[in-house]
Amino acid sequence: MSDGSAADGSYLVVVNDEQQYSIWWAERTLPDGWYAEGGRGSREECLARIDEVWTDMRPLSLRRRMESAGV
Repeated sequence: MSDGSAADGSYLVVVNDEQQYSIWWAERTLPDGWYAEGGRGSREECLARIDEVWTDMRPLSLRRRMESAGV
């Protein structure tokens, strides 16, 4: 895995508490604070899934502050 790719070519779509998305190697334990979103597949498939679901790049805490400020 020296090239940084998943051993079997399988990745997961993961999300954190701030609703920020990323991909992670399917065979590895997720880092603290990240959760499997449900998407699984090749790197390209997972990145396409993220393009579909991550439409607002602002962290959740910022969106909430902006909403409470009426912005």
